[in-house]
Amino acid sequence: MSEFEKLSGLSLVLPAHNESQNLRWLLPLLGEVLPRLAERFEVIVVDDGSTDGTGAVARSLAAELGMALRVVRHERKSGYGAAVGDGLRAADLEYTAFTDADGQLDPADLRLLIPYLREADLVAGWRTSREDPLTRSITSGVFNLLIRLAFRLDVKDVDCALKIIRTTTLRRFPITSRSALINVELYYRVRELGGRFVQVPVPHYPRRLGRRSGGRLIPILRAIKELVLLRWRLYREGPVPAAD
Repeated sequence: MSEFEKLSGLSLVLPAHNESQNLRWLLPLLGEVLPRLAERFEVIVVDDGSTDGTGAVARSLAAELGMALRVVRHERKSGYGAAVGDGLRAADLEYTAFTDADGQLDPADLRLLIPYLREADLVAGWRTSREDPLTRSITSGVFNLLIRLAFRLDVKDVDCALKIIRTTTLRRFPITSRSALINVELYYRVRELGGRFVQVPVPHYPRRLGRRSGGRLIPILRAIKELVLLRWRLYREGPVPAAD
């Protein structure tokens, strides 16, 4: 499934912590890519407590490029899930996508996901190879196994940060996770609504610039703790009410 029609509107969320270097090449790339994907588009950069001028760089580049861009600013670093969640809540257009600002996933590869929106509410990538340290890949594999066991989600790569969802679907449930568990919550909520998700293979690339901020022990332990809490919270909530 390779052919697709342009989307009517696309909000692209970029969570970013100290990614000013990568934004200097990524935003011009988006200026070329997004018009090929959607009739209308906006970029939402969530500046998660950056100290390198990430938000200012984003605004300056957007002005030069004539790009519709908003910056959501966290004065303190709030974490990946909080950044993604605030970006998703800020999205206005018919479809909402997100990817990381580190350039390890190519936003042009959203073209591989878009055709599946004909049959799914949420379409996500799964990385065919990991351009990450071995320890991070092992941790990710264990984490994916835990997710399959705890939530009975048949996903290959739950935290691949290349996803697109119908915004009407996104507005039907709350987003509560404050860590990388936000990816798990998206899959789970869509399934509980009776929706469908699809995973599509996508390439993964080495980080060009900047410093990796994920994959350290404390965030991993926090995510495992939140996994247990999220599972309990979703169990207590029960099924999501059907839309009128």
